[in-house]
Amino acid sequence: MSPAQTEPHSSSSVAKLNWLRAAVLGANDGIVSIAGLVVGVASVTTSQSIILTAGIAGIIAGAISMAAGEYISVSSSRDTEKALLKKERHELREFPKEELEELAIIYERKGLSRKTALTVAQELTKHDAFAAHAEAELHIDPHNLTNPWHAAFASAAAFLVGAVIPLVLILIPPAEIRIPIAFVSVIIALAITGVLSALVSGAGVLRAIFRVTTGGAIAMAVTYGIGRMFNVSGI
Repeated sequence: MSPAQTEPHSSSSVAKLNWLRAAVLGANDGIVSIAGLVVGVASVTTSQSIILTAGIAGIIAGAISMAAGEYISVSSSRDTEKALLKKERHELREFPKEELEELAIIYERKGLSRKTALTVAQELTKHDAFAAHAEAELHIDPHNLTNPWHAAFASAAAFLVGAVIPLVLILIPPAEIRIPIAFVSVIIALAITGVLSALVSGAGVLRAIFRVTTGGAIAMAVTYGIGRMFNVSGI
């Protein structure tokens, strides 16, 4: 089997990579958000029930927020794609010759000769003109539009998975070493998500690890500092 046959260039493969990337980012958001929250609360009180309550509230609010944001974003993108596809259908119906010429020009610009480009355009138009234009002109697969509900649930689930990690890690250790252990454990968890994001995106591993761990460390340090600064209640 040739390399061209084994490389994941299909729209399905690209979609899977996008979903995996979104899952890793969602988990990373969950880790950072809830780690910052529970570390800030733990800097004020040693009460497990208070920390647990704050953590659960943060997880629920964060997951709903992630789901809503992803749903709105994907819905907007999907509406735009549908509008473009509707316009393309209209143009194909009203201006078939002009659309055929447009498709041929697209393939000419990709390096085909005029004759070959026109032949390709004619054959693709005969097979499925709408799909040919959607792919070549709009770069949209009309049969595989992203489902906003799927995106919302996936985003919320990824956030939940990541968010559980710092909540568990802040509750298990004894009160006197709770924050240091949680801090180190969260940094390790973030480093793992950094490696995964680098593998998915093809970026540099060390740079990805540095980026996510630095952000997480800053979030925890800031919320810890705020908690200590305003801890005037003696809880």
